[in-house]
Amino acid sequence: MTGTATTARHIVVMGVSGCGKTTIGALVAHELGLPFTDGDSLHAVENIAKMAAGAPLDDADRGPWLETVGRELAGSVNGLVVACSALKRSYRDAIRAQAPHTVFLHLDGSREVLGSRLEGRSGHFMPAALLDSQLATLEPIGTGEAAVVIDISAPVDALVGDAVVRLRGSAPGHAA
Repeated sequence: MTGTATTARHIVVMGVSGCGKTTIGALVAHELGLPFTDGDSLHAVENIAKMAAGAPLDDADRGPWLETVGRELAGSVNGLVVACSALKRSYRDAIRAQAPHTVFLHLDGSREVLGSRLEGRSGHFMPAALLDSQLATLEPIGTGEAAVVIDISAPVDALVGDAVVRLRGSAPGHAA
């Protein structure tokens, strides 16, 4: 990211299941003084049922959801942080089509770290068995995408601190 004093106001905290999107997203939002929405709450009931049954979503399932995420961001005049997997560039593009100044905070981690976090999680509709399908779907942040990528192996407070510092210096159109 560039060294400007601009703070990203529309942020999608992205990554595969178990990376900490909800936890990190809520903490980053708090630190930046922005509201937080978990993108899972924006899924259609049919999507949640499909994932709870152990079936991965396909692009047809995700399309309306991604448009909803983008509309939520675009409609938040003062800014918003949304947790949303946004695994493919086309998914991120769908969000940016609605909210062009969105910056993506990619929580990146190894299969081992992600798997151990999923195994310790309870009460979530996304089963650990779908981690491999999400990792296979994940497309890294590409050239020209406004994004910050952080490694999730650090403690939560360090992750949040790093993310906030980097997001405060972010400007759409640059990746760091």
